[in-house]
Amino acid sequence: MSYSCTNRGNSQDPSSAKKAAGNNPGRDTGGTDSSPKQTATMKVKKGCNSAEVGVPVTTEEDLLTSAVVTPEDVLGLQKITENYLCSPDENIFNIDFTRFKIRDMETGTVLFEITKPPSTDKTGDKRDMDPNAGRFVRYQFTPAFLRLRQVGATVEFTVGDLPIENFRMIERHYFRERLLKSFDFEFGFCMPKSKNTCEHIYEFPPLSEDSIREMILHPYETQSDSFYFVDNKLVMHNKADYSYNGGT
Repeated sequence: MSYSCTNRGNSQDPSSAKKAAGNNPGRDTGGTDSSPKQTATMKVKKGCNSAEVGVPVTTEEDLLTSAVVTPEDVLGLQKITENYLCSPDENIFNIDFTRFKIRDMETGTVLFEITKPPSTDKTGDKRDMDPNAGRFVRYQFTPAFLRLRQVGATVEFTVGDLPIENFRMIERHYFRERLLKSFDFEFGFCMPKSKNTCEHIYEFPPLSEDSIREMILHPYETQSDSFYFVDNKLVMHNKADYSYNGGT
């Protein structure tokens, strides 16, 4: 069974962040529509300054020793993490991201697209595999990317045998140790054994010319943490870094 949805979110400069939320009609109806696709309006929480939204400051060291990491925990982080805050074994729901595409919403131009190849080796020894394989992505864009105002990121993912309640992603972007933007998306409910496609609509805050120049001159010092939660418990943590000097 396949589902699709569109998720529209905003990001604000940390100094002026505020909260907002919508509803999720697809989840309110139990997510049991038998049609091939289901459209839902996801909840979006804006804001990336923990002081503004009343979230206590947290540190990576503290969270590495916590039995459960919550959304409030990661919203309190002040810089990019150096380690993963959960192990791959926490993904008991077998959430598997199989496709990812980024496009400029104004022109429709596809800026990046990757599809995970199907697994064909069923006899390999899993002990020889890197447990963090697939948890990190490196992007290379042109300087023009930093001046885009609205970007759509389409993700396709599959779910295992268990239903997923309150699936949520928090994504935080940093340049060096400065928080640039934070996005908070709620997928809601996902049926077991389902294939889901969702497009997040990112509205970027404007960057100063000084910031743009520094980010171009220092590739891969712009980084992001993507945290995925089920029922307010961290089950997946992915990381990425970015270069904006492509084509120069």
